[in-house]
Amino acid sequence: MSFLDNLESSIKSMESQEERVNSRDRDHVRREAERARVKAITPFAEELRKGRFTQDLMEEATRIGHGLRTKVYITWIDSTLRLEAREHRLELKATPEGVVADHLLNREPVSQEKVDLKGSGKKLAEKWLGKVGPRPSLAD
Repeated sequence: MSFLDNLESSIKSMESQEERVNSRDRDHVRREAERARVKAITPFAEELRKGRFTQDLMEEATRIGHGLRTKVYITWIDSTLRLEAREHRLELKATPEGVVADHLLNREPVSQEKVDLKGSGKKLAEKWLGKVGPRPSLAD
């Protein structure tokens, strides 16, 4: 093996070793950031999952949906509560700053608001389902 081949091989080896170290560092930083984010949202996610606000919201949404002759689908996805009625969707997401409600129509964002978990879930359900409106009759 010539001197140049040996030198080139050594340089490639050092570069690949440096890339592995950088990759491990990036992965470590990413994992730490994710861990910190989860730690920050945990109290809000717990309150959202177990609090009275959420129970009131789900009960009232179901009651109003029944009056509108519309099924309200309720789904938990990690720390997100999703309510769906026809083409309307309400997603409550725990964030490090609190809980945020995203209003979507046909899966497109319409509005966003911060939610007070000490407030009334009934008011949020009425506001959200007020946009859905009654189901059109077959005679129309």
